[in-house]
Amino acid sequence: MNTKRLTLSTMLHQLIATPSMSSVSPEFDTSNREVVELLADWLEDFGFKVEVMPLPKQPHKANLLASYGAVNDQSRGLMFAGHTDTVPYDPHSWHHDPFQLTERDNRFYGLGTSDMKSFFALAIEAARRFRPQALRQPLFMLATADEESSMEGALSLVERGCPHVRYAVIGEPTGLKPVTAHKGIMMEAIRLMGRSGHSSNPALGVNALEAMQLVIADLLQWRNELQAKFQDERFSVPVPTLNLGYIHGGDNPNRICEQCELHFDLRALPGMELHQLRGQIRERLHRLFRHSAIRWEMFSLCQGTPPLHTDPGSPIVQAAEHHCRHASQAVAFCTEGPYLTELGIDTVILGPGDIDQAHQPDEYLALDRIEPTIELLSRLIRQFCL
Repeated sequence: MNTKRLTLSTMLHQLIATPSMSSVSPEFDTSNREVVELLADWLEDFGFKVEVMPLPKQPHKANLLASYGAVNDQSRGLMFAGHTDTVPYDPHSWHHDPFQLTERDNRFYGLGTSDMKSFFALAIEAARRFRPQALRQPLFMLATADEESSMEGALSLVERGCPHVRYAVIGEPTGLKPVTAHKGIMMEAIRLMGRSGHSSNPALGVNALEAMQLVIADLLQWRNELQAKFQDERFSVPVPTLNLGYIHGGDNPNRICEQCELHFDLRALPGMELHQLRGQIRERLHRLFRHSAIRWEMFSLCQGTPPLHTDPGSPIVQAAEHHCRHASQAVAFCTEGPYLTELGIDTVILGPGDIDQAHQPDEYLALDRIEPTIELLSRLIRQFCL
C-alpha cells in the first residue's frame, strides 16, 4: 500500500464500509477483525509496530495495540484509544446507507461516524505529521472489541497490561469537550423461589410474587439511603439511580406463584465500588429472608462498568482543557476509561462526535469537527511525545 495515497477520506470510507457490530443478541453480533486488519495494515505502513490480540473467549474478535517511536523500560507514552465496534442498526429507520460514508449538509453520515470509528482515521492523520525518530516518548494506538456489549476487549487489555502508557485519550463522542468523570453501571437480577399450590388456600404454598414486593420496597429504601449519602453536582442527575426494569413471576392467576424474577440497574457515582454495592444487596436479601421459607439467589446480568474519575490535576486533563478551551465535565454514559485507569493510565474522554448522534439512525459527524480534532491530537502528541 502506498501510504502517501491513503487519504483521510479513504480511511473514513473504508472504516464505515466495514461492518463490526457487537451485541448481546447473537443474531446481531459480528466480528471486528476486518476493521482491526484495516487499521493494522495502515499503521504498519505508517511505521507503527502493531500487535493484534484475539480475545480469549472470542478469537474471531481482537484488540489492536500499536506503538510509534522507540519503547523502552522508561517509556511513559501517550495513547489514543477507542472501540472498533458499533451497535446494530434498524435499516428501516435510516435514510442513508449505514455502511456508505455519505457527505451531505456539511456532515458525514454512516454507522460509526460519531461513535466512534472516525476517531481512528483522525488519530492516524494526526500521527502522520510526525516522524517516529522525533518522538522522545512513544505514541500508542489502541483499538478494542466489544465495548458496546461485553467490554471483553477492555477486560482482556487489563489482564494483558499496558506498562509503557501514562496518558490516554479515548475518542468517544464528547463534542470536543474533555470528560473526566462518568457514572458506572451494574445490571443485576434477583430470583425468588417459593412453593406452588392451589390459590384457594394460601397455606398450600409460598408466594414468591408476594415476597418480591418486600424486595422492591427494600431496594427503593436502599436507593433513598444511597442518594442521601452520595451526591456529585458535576452530573446533571447528581445522585446514583436505581431503575426497576423487568419483573416476571408465576404462570396462572389461580396458582400460587412459585418463582419470581426482578431485573434492575444501578448507576454508581465515582467513589462507589460495584463489588461493595453487590455485597450490600446480598446482605439486605439475607436479612429479609433469613427466617422465611423463600429461597433467593442474586446474579449479575453483566460484569458492569465502574465509574470514571480522573484527577483534575493530571497533566493530560490540564492539557485537554487548555487546548479545548473548555473545562472538563461529567457525563452519564459509560466508557472503557475505568479499565485504563485500573492500569494506572490517566484518561480523558475526548472525541469529535456528539453523544446525541450515538446509537441513532442517520448517525453523523459534522465536517467542521474534523480539522479541529486533528489539530488537537497533533498538539497533544507534540506536548507529550516530543
